[in-house]
Amino acid sequence: MEVKALLRHTRTAPRKARLVADLIRGKNVTDAINILQFTRKRAADVFQKLLKSAIANAEENHKVLDVEDLIVKNVRVDEGVTWKRNMPRARGTSTMIQKKTSHITLVLEEKES
Repeated sequence: MEVKALLRHTRTAPRKARLVADLIRGKNVTDAINILQFTRKRAADVFQKLLKSAIANAEENHKVLDVEDLIVKNVRVDEGVTWKRNMPRARGTSTMIQKKTSHITLVLEEKES
């Protein structure tokens, strides 16, 4: 049984979010939460919140009794919409600033016992 949690339009660049995603892929849920608590990246807080949401989905929708049996099967970080902003520069010109966003998909699976 698979449990999904999806987060869209996160204000984190996909390249930076993938660094955190690689840390928790394939890990047990409790290990993944511990790893995220001590990771000093801005995306780690976002992933921790999403992981807790996926655990709540498993308990509520799929009636998983033992959360310890859940493992992170797949974490996918896709590129979202890029916000474009102008920054004034010298001599009346401007430069485009791109604020990147991410779509994060987290899939949990129950470990076979």
